[in-house]
Amino acid sequence: MIQFEKSQALFEREDEARKRALEYLAEAWRNAEDEEVDTEALAHAALFAGLATLVEQYGETAISELMKRIPDKVLQGEYTVDKTLQ
Repeated sequence: MIQFEKSQALFEREDEARKRALEYLAEAWRNAEDEEVDTEALAHAALFAGLATLVEQYGETAISELMKRIPDKVLQGEYTVDKTLQ
């Protein structure tokens, strides 16, 4: 049986690590924009780097299965940053 306290602490550590990583990426993104790097090129490079890292870590099959869920998540607004709630 999973001990809630331990699993909750692990989730919080992972969540905090992801928040911190996103802050680093946002800073790098701003720096690249200041250097007039095209935002579409930045997005493609970020996707490539992220997917390449995940494939290296988990393999092509696992990441291919993960990527199959992305279209639904996009359509559900999970990647829409400036979403207006009504």
